[in-house]
Amino acid sequence: MFGRCVSLLFLLTWITLRPAVAQLEPSVRVELPTDNNDNDTYDVLPLGDQGVLLTIRHGDYYSSAPEKFSFRKYDGNLKPVWETDYKIDAYFEPIMSCQTEHYFFWLFKESNSEKISVLRLGLDDGQTEIFKGSLLTQIEISQFKVLDNVAYVGGNYRSRPVVVAFSFFDKSAKVLPGLYINHVQLNNIEVDPNRRLVHVMTDATTQRNCEFTIRTYTYEGRLVRTVNMDGMKHSLISGKLLPVSDDESLLVGNYSIDCTPYSQGIYVTRIRNGEVVEQDTRYIDFSQLQNFFNYLKPKRQQKMIDKISRRRSQGKDTKFRYRLLVHDLMPTPNGPMLIAEVFYPQYKGNSTPISFGSMRNFDRSQEGYRFTHAFLCGFDPGGRLIWDNCVPVKDVISYELHPMVQVSQQGNRTVLAYPQEGEITTEVLEGSKLLPLRQNYSLKEVSENEKVVYSEQDHLEAWFDRHFLAYGIQKISSEKYSGPSREVFYINKLSYNPDLVKPSGEATGREKSSRKTSGSER
Repeated sequence: MFGRCVSLLFLLTWITLRPAVAQLEPSVRVELPTDNNDNDTYDVLPLGDQGVLLTIRHGDYYSSAPEKFSFRKYDGNLKPVWETDYKIDAYFEPIMSCQTEHYFFWLFKESNSEKISVLRLGLDDGQTEIFKGSLLTQIEISQFKVLDNVAYVGGNYRSRPVVVAFSFFDKSAKVLPGLYINHVQLNNIEVDPNRRLVHVMTDATTQRNCEFTIRTYTYEGRLVRTVNMDGMKHSLISGKLLPVSDDESLLVGNYSIDCTPYSQGIYVTRIRNGEVVEQDTRYIDFSQLQNFFNYLKPKRQQKMIDKISRRRSQGKDTKFRYRLLVHDLMPTPNGPMLIAEVFYPQYKGNSTPISFGSMRNFDRSQEGYRFTHAFLCGFDPGGRLIWDNCVPVKDVISYELHPMVQVSQQGNRTVLAYPQEGEITTEVLEGSKLLPLRQNYSLKEVSENEKVVYSEQDHLEAWFDRHFLAYGIQKISSEKYSGPSREVFYINKLSYNPDLVKPSGEATGREKSSRKTSGSER
């Protein structure tokens, strides 16, 4: 069984829709009832055309630590494939998870100890295996990646970065060399399964000088090269690597000019044979992007463009400062595509931990993040900027800093979608052209007899082909019959059909009533 929160009901609902002109068609819906006496959390992991993995972390109302994990895999039509449970060892708590092609991993750590255990879950058959060991010392964990049979656990120890390589074969652990340095912070860990390499990125600030460094290790943990970016023109905040050949990679990310997390633009550079090709390094200020201010209303957008032009005529630059959430680079047939979302922290007073579970535990005073817009940049294989575009995100608020805008590449079109209060908003791009196909689709129509009266913690994931996954918590009541409402965790499979899309001005019926804004209103 699924555990306490789902033992009463498992609902698989096929939703029919009239011949549609809306771009999103719901086809399958899974509902799992929540229990206000439990403190359960839900995680959804898309597995492409292999299906989706649902993880339920079971806990009681009075404890923040889960007692058991339930894993459920569904196929591409959300039909159950397998299920398995894992009871967490006493005094251990879950820290982070990661995925490889065939496995899903959870890292657990014993409180106030260096002891760890790694749960390996087979995505094909649901078989589990536990690997127990030690990190050699207690570290504040912030990174967790797995390459083949080695887990790389990164974090801080006494304000210095540490990455420990933990072998599943002999349960041995060793610290990767060259990282334990003062005034250095661990930025990111990336693994390259094709070359069997591990890239550790760090940043440092010393006397107002900022350094961004990439150290590359073999699978066995041997340092093979160090790429220092301290000679760069600007301070690099983040970096995403994309291998383009055996000896060359592209590094793309955002930068600042004053060693702060506030970005002034994006950069792209080439790394060849472990060396930065400085003549191929490009810094692109936000004001240089052709469509960066498309999220503004027309009058404000024109005012901003005029200001930039006026300052340029005076020989002055216009600097903008934004907090960015940069996605992993998306490979396309024409070259890599960078997606980033602009956000700022939002504070609402005192906060308590939020569980992705029952709405009884939902704290509206929780500190969160407000997203305002997202932008995309398309590069050719050599790293030259080809196009850019930007779309508004309409003040979406999330209580965790994770990507809200999901991107699906469909032929020569790019579909962007994001959730907000029980609705999904979509935008369609063709390179630098924003098509007049913006629409909103409501997830509040469950059936002819029921409706959603409350929707919270809405998430959206790009899945495979033209499909998306929408999931979250909903409170549902009957329209025709009296009785108590029910609260569920739901997963909806949504299919995007561009052949059914009409321009925004041609929408009729349900699209007109549900749309809050259109392309002409921006």
